[in-house]
Amino acid sequence: MSNINPSRLFTASRMALTVTSMTFAIRAGMLGPLGLEFNLTDSELGWIAGMAFFGFPVATTLGGFFVDSLGMRRLMWVAFGAHLLGLVMTIFAGGFWTLFISTFLVGFANGMVEAVCNPLVASMYPNNKTVMLNKFHVWFPGGIVIGALIAAGMKYLGIGWEVQVAIIIIPTLIYGWLFWGQAFPQTERVDSGVSTAAMFKAVVTPLFLFMIFCMFLTANTELSTTQWIDKLLGNAGANPLLILALVNGLMAVGRYFGEPLIHKLSPKGVLLASSVISVLGLYLLRTTEGDMLYAAAAIFAVGVCYFWPTMLGFVSETIPESGALGLSLMGGAGMLGNWAFQTFFIGPKLDSEKISLAAAGVAPDKIELMAGQSVLSTINILPVILVVAFTALWFYMRGRK
Repeated sequence: MSNINPSRLFTASRMALTVTSMTFAIRAGMLGPLGLEFNLTDSELGWIAGMAFFGFPVATTLGGFFVDSLGMRRLMWVAFGAHLLGLVMTIFAGGFWTLFISTFLVGFANGMVEAVCNPLVASMYPNNKTVMLNKFHVWFPGGIVIGALIAAGMKYLGIGWEVQVAIIIIPTLIYGWLFWGQAFPQTERVDSGVSTAAMFKAVVTPLFLFMIFCMFLTANTELSTTQWIDKLLGNAGANPLLILALVNGLMAVGRYFGEPLIHKLSPKGVLLASSVISVLGLYLLRTTEGDMLYAAAAIFAVGVCYFWPTMLGFVSETIPESGALGLSLMGGAGMLGNWAFQTFFIGPKLDSEKISLAAAGVAPDKIELMAGQSVLSTINILPVILVVAFTALWFYMRGRK
C-alpha cells in the first residue's frame, strides 16, 4: 500500500457517503412539491420514492459480485457517473417517468458507494474494521442533518426543489476530485488469497444467513422509523423535522466517538445493548407526546446509532472470507428489506388504521396520531426479536472461542 493514500481515500469515501445521505434528506422534502407540480398521486409518489430504496440493493448486489474482478476504482466511477446523471435528470424532470428513472439512478449510485467504500475502508484498516466503519458511517446521519438543514433553509427562503437538488452536485464533484488519480488497494479477500469458491461458501454459512436476517430487523428498526417520522409523529405535539435532526445528530456523534465502547463491549455486545435500548426508545416514541418526544428520540438515537456499521464490522471481522460480497449483500439486504417493509407494510398499515379509526368514530384530529402510534407499536416488535437474536449470538460467539 506504499502508493495508496488511505487518508485521502477515507476523506473521499466520507464525502461520497455524505452525498448519499443528502439525497435521502432532500428528496424526502420534495415529494409534496413534486406532487403539486407534476399532478402526481400519492401512489405515484410512493413508486418514485421507492426507487431510491430499490436501486440501492441492485447496486450493492452487482457491486459485491464484480468489485473483486473489476476493482473498486472502476466501480467508484460508476457511482460518480450515476450520481451526476441522476441528479441532472431530476433537476430537468418533466413528469413521472423521468423522476422514476432519475430516482433509481441516484439510488443505484448510493448503493454503489456502499458496495465500494465499505470494502475499501475494511481493506485500508484491517486491524480496526468495526471502529473505522463506524467513523465512516458517521456521515450518513451527518449528511441527513446537512441535507435537512439545507432543505429547510431554502424552503424558508422560497427557493425551489430544483436548486436544492443542484446543491448536491457540489459535494458530488468534490468526491470525484478527491478520488481522481488515486490508487486503490485490492479488496481484502483478493489480497489475502481467499478463493472465489471460499467466498461464495462463506455467504451461505448459517452465521452469515443469520446476520442477513438480523440486518433486515436492524435496518427497519432505524430507517422505517426515521423515513416516516412526519407521518408517524407529525401530530404528536413535537416538530418531526427537529426530531429527525436530533436523532441523526446524536447518531453522528455516537459513531464518531464510539471506539472506546466498541472495544469495551465488543461488536456482539454493542449489538445486544443497542437492541435493548431501541426497544425502550421505540416504546417511548409511541407512548409520549409533546416535548417529551425529544427525550424519547434521544434514547432511540442511542439505540439505533451503531446498528448498521457494527453489523458490517462484525461480518467483516468474523466471516472475513465473505469479502466485499458479504458486505454488499448485508447492505443490500438491509435496504431491500427496508423498501419492502415501507412499501408493503407501513403505507398500507397507516391507511387501514385511519379507515378503522374513522369508522370507530375517533375524532379527526386524533386519527393521524393514533394510526402512527399503532404502526410504531408494530415496529417496536423488531428490536424485541433482536434482543433474543443477539443474546443467542452472544452465547454462540462465546462458545466459539
